[in-house]
Amino acid sequence: MKIFICASKHLYHLIPPIKEELEKKGHSITLPNSFDDPMLEEKVKAKGREEHIRVKSYYLRKQIEKVMANDAILVMNFEKRGQQNYIGGATFLEIFKAFELGKPVFLMNPIPENNSLSDELIGMNPIILNQDLSKIDQ
Repeated sequence: MKIFICASKHLYHLIPPIKEELEKKGHSITLPNSFDDPMLEEKVKAKGREEHIRVKSYYLRKQIEKVMANDAILVMNFEKRGQQNYIGGATFLEIFKAFELGKPVFLMNPIPENNSLSDELIGMNPIILNQDLSKIDQ
């Protein structure tokens, strides 16, 4: 299966061992935008609003292409700055695009509670892995 891994840039450091495990099982992995330079967007913001708009727009379009090119997405929703099972705006958009295209959405952890998007996430009925990657193969 071709799987696009989605995560907050602050969680990119957790991706390599998961990528390796999935590849050992024969899956093909697509990494998130700016995986090789997670803080690129912050550097771009420092260059000014117009540059930030240009780069952010590019990444939003690129993530749509990545969702479309893969069979499923895997959301790395781990704790971020005290927020359990964090899902941010860009990741939510990736989840929605996969849902819209009828592709499986795997969440590493349960849907975050007390998140303004929790009801929408529930409605998209993602597959909760509870960090058990073997559930992807079922």
